[in-house]
Amino acid sequence: QVQLVESGGGLVQAGGGLRLSCAASGLTSGRYSMAWFRQAPGQEREFVASSSPGGLRTDYADSVKGRFTISRDNAKNTMYLQMISLKPEDTAVYYCSAGPLSSVRATSYAYWGQGTQVTVSS
Repeated sequence: QVQLVESGGGLVQAGGGLRLSCAASGLTSGRYSMAWFRQAPGQEREFVASSSPGGLRTDYADSVKGRFTISRDNAKNTMYLQMISLKPEDTAVYYCSAGPLSSVRATSYAYWGQGTQVTVSS
């Protein structure tokens, strides 16, 4: 049974930072592309960042480029999202996902975590 468990969310002031983690079990993360998505209230789930299985290729949404960094430690079956210079518009539930191919589309990912709330106050 595949499980993805996010952690590290919380309340932070604008300009601050957080580090999200996604621990995977039931799969070998090194064989999957993994990604972060987020969903704010009343909005669709949107792509944040993705990483190829080996971590050599990463992609970012324009809105987070230069502020967010995706990384992974396949030996620990864990993916991270380092977030700095957070803005109130980054407030959302952040989800990690895993799938066979890197993509900006949520439908490309077969496995999802339950999400972790990130709230950025102004």
